[in-house]
Amino acid sequence: MQLSDAEWIVMNLIWDSQPTEASDVIAALGTANRWSDATIKTMLHRLVKKGALNTELIGKKYRYTAAVRRSACVRKASRSFVDRVFGGDAAPALLHLVKTGKLSEDELAELRELLNSKISDKKGSKE
Repeated sequence: MQLSDAEWIVMNLIWDSQPTEASDVIAALGTANRWSDATIKTMLHRLVKKGALNTELIGKKYRYTAAVRRSACVRKASRSFVDRVFGGDAAPALLHLVKTGKLSEDELAELRELLNSKISDKKGSKE
């Protein structure tokens, strides 16, 4: 499922605070993004049609929950990015992100641990 930049903003809010009513999405995102109520309602409707959101009518209010996991959307968007920008080759993408990104000591340690694990896996598969 492809999400536009604006849809990512809406989905991130819903993933972080679901279940969420339309009025809460409007209050949280409308002013900061200069979006009208109608624009946000249109995005919510579009996300329901795409299958990204579930909706439930409670009284006179719509309540939204994510129908897809954030990790699945991140995986698809990441793959699409690597395919488009780096010709499907993950190594140059990773190198670029590490070289240009601002990484904390904790993030560097986590990355080091992941790389060491990958190295160990490769050594183990050769034996």
